[in-house]
Amino acid sequence: MQDYIVRAIANEAGLRALACVTTQVTLILAGRHKASPVATAALGYGLTGAALLGGQIKAGHRMSIKVKGDGPLLQMVTETDASGHLCGYVGESGVPWPLPIGPEDVAEALGRNGLLTVVKDVGLKDPVQGVVALESGELDQELVSYLDKSEQIPSMVEVGAPVDDQGRLMVAGGLLIQVMPGYDQAALRQMIVQIEDMPPVGTLLADGETPEQILARVFGPIAYDLLERQPLTFRCGCSRERSLQAISILPKEDLDILIAEGEAVVDCHFCKERYVFDVAELAGLRVEG
Repeated sequence: MQDYIVRAIANEAGLRALACVTTQVTLILAGRHKASPVATAALGYGLTGAALLGGQIKAGHRMSIKVKGDGPLLQMVTETDASGHLCGYVGESGVPWPLPIGPEDVAEALGRNGLLTVVKDVGLKDPVQGVVALESGELDQELVSYLDKSEQIPSMVEVGAPVDDQGRLMVAGGLLIQVMPGYDQAALRQMIVQIEDMPPVGTLLADGETPEQILARVFGPIAYDLLERQPLTFRCGCSRERSLQAISILPKEDLDILIAEGEAVVDCHFCKERYVFDVAELAGLRVEG
């Protein structure tokens, strides 16, 4: 199944939902970071969370999620834009962990104490930032806390990225449900019952159900409309040009040291892309400076 996100809205009931699958992007980034199974699962959680929250931002905007906890993974950062481009990393990607891996394992690996920070670049002078203290370490519940406290939007989030006893990521994906002003409380209660009665989202996706089929389960008899379906893909914001620009602001003395060493190397934390600049390129910066 290719990665994508789909949106749905029940206008009469005043409910909206998004469901997505992020397995392929998670595996791409896990490979780039040489991630252990638990780090891979954490990436699956973070990328899915970014996709769900980012599924509502406007064109040209960006957002990121950062979890900094007291677990061995240290931190996790994922980011996205309105076009569904995803990227991310964990602080310590090689952390070993007993198999199989479920939500509790990811929570322990990230840490149950720390901070969740959501940053949105919406075209203003400064980014909009919301910070909440971790309560359980389980990312979906932390995102519910953030949406409630920072954005004052009652929400339900469920994310799944199970890893089997062979260390293989089975799937990564999730579900976000939010109420709209004037929502039908009876319809919401009915939806909650349906969600409580269904298997975890990760299990459903691993069994082959699509995000659309999961939304059909969630809404049940509640009338709703499926909106656009958007691909989710790996793309990092780094580039050779941006890396060279970063080097260009170094003091001349530092540029001279790099020239003497014969090259400069810039590694991107998000995607592990490596950019190497030779003496001629560095000397050009020295002249321009």
